[in-house]
Amino acid sequence: MELDIVSLSRLQFAMTALYHFLFVPLTLGLSIILAIMETVYVMTDRPIWKEMTKFWGTLFGINFVLGVATGITMEFQFGMNWSYYSHYVGDIFGAPLAIEGLMAFFLEATFVGLFFFGWDRMSKRGHLAATWAVAAGSNLSALWILIANGWMQNPVGSVFNPATMRMEVASFYEVLFNPVAQAKFVHTVSAGYVTASIFVLGVSSWYVLKGRHIALAKRSMAVAASFGLLSSLSVVVLGDESGYLTTEHQRMKLASIEGMWETEPAPASFTLLGFPNQEARETHHIIQIPWALGLIATRSLDTPIPGIRELVERAQARVRNGIIAYDALQQIRAARGAENVPASVREAFEANGNNLGYAFLLLRHTDDPRKATDAQIEAAAWDLVPPVAPLFWSFRVMVGLGFYFIALLATFFLLSAWQKLDRYRFLLWMAVFSIPLPWIAAEAGWIVAEVGRQPWIIEGMLPTAVAVSSLGITQVLLTLCGFIIIYSVLFVIEMTLMVRAIRKGPPPEADLVGPAPLPNVAPMRGILPAE
Repeated sequence: MELDIVSLSRLQFAMTALYHFLFVPLTLGLSIILAIMETVYVMTDRPIWKEMTKFWGTLFGINFVLGVATGITMEFQFGMNWSYYSHYVGDIFGAPLAIEGLMAFFLEATFVGLFFFGWDRMSKRGHLAATWAVAAGSNLSALWILIANGWMQNPVGSVFNPATMRMEVASFYEVLFNPVAQAKFVHTVSAGYVTASIFVLGVSSWYVLKGRHIALAKRSMAVAASFGLLSSLSVVVLGDESGYLTTEHQRMKLASIEGMWETEPAPASFTLLGFPNQEARETHHIIQIPWALGLIATRSLDTPIPGIRELVERAQARVRNGIIAYDALQQIRAARGAENVPASVREAFEANGNNLGYAFLLLRHTDDPRKATDAQIEAAAWDLVPPVAPLFWSFRVMVGLGFYFIALLATFFLLSAWQKLDRYRFLLWMAVFSIPLPWIAAEAGWIVAEVGRQPWIIEGMLPTAVAVSSLGITQVLLTLCGFIIIYSVLFVIEMTLMVRAIRKGPPPEADLVGPAPLPNVAPMRGILPAE
């Protein structure tokens, strides 16, 4: 990577985003699991379910605090490192983030306090309502953030104003119900549910292996296996929907994920394994599954899927049309008032304005896109190809781990149903060693989504290279080093607190499994259940 302002700004945002995303999936999933456990407690009045909720709630709290600390930093980066981006799309992108902060985050933060400090100050049902509010706030927060991110992937409901050089909202309804955003939301939160389920399953398996807190561990494993299995199956279904939408809106990303340089005739085959070579512009030693890609990407057997070379050829035409739009834009801005703009110029911009972003790609090769040569136009079109190998392997790591989670959670679901959770020690050890795998899958998915969008910061409209702030390399490099140091310290604190809480475990009374004793009623053998 070249040491320039764009690369350093991208590296800084990528580092902070990847680190922040270590906390998001666990927060999303644990909030729902806590609500499920407390619901069982309120319904059964068994103390063990209350202690389970408190114990896993402690781990949730540690994770939540670190997630908030790292998430706030990311939002400030839009103004610090991506000021032109903020100017260009602030009217649209800022709205979901503001709603997330004012509605979802404050809802979540308020009820988190009630969750931790309201056990002895609220009724059971009141506290349960607070716990479900925490879960709702966590997921609403993810919804609004992914609406903003989904708009970057598929910028619907917006128009470009040449007078202000800004994107403006044309339909907030379209922004809100953007199909890409909705698919990303349900896919992401389901992945978070799987992450928390594997975490609870692994920690509980460790307790069983150590012979500690068996009653709590087995019940936690049963909840995690049931909830996690449903979530892992939904991840696959919703991932299929994301693949279908990618075919519609981000064809270059799909072709790069497949390492597909040539157009794949119908019915398109899915590349199971291969070795992409971006310099040679080909993929070696391919192993394919016939028809699979056609079914996933087009839901048909008669639709070909364009390869990278064909998409680059199409892009050259869009770059040329973008130059027309760029020339019209300069004339519009030079005119003093809309009444001074010739009708032919307005018509030229309206006809080609959706290709303006492709002209901006030329700014990497020339100061004036209107003077671009054929070679520069071709180079700009090839800039649309993201890093193929990282996308190719990240996608396969994510998918492979997804199917592994289904198998693991299904196995423990059956063991729970058969009451044999402590029978097979090698499976318990598999669960323990599987704890970090959901995070690897989540980070791989983030790479697929964000690296696959390059070179766009807004798909088809604004290249990443022209969205950065006017900062010096030294400034960005210093802040990058500062973030690395601070985040490393926070990571050590996070892991220390989590490991310490797990080793300490729940209090001894957490092993109580029976219902709360009834006043003035002696237990009667054969009538009250013995546990």
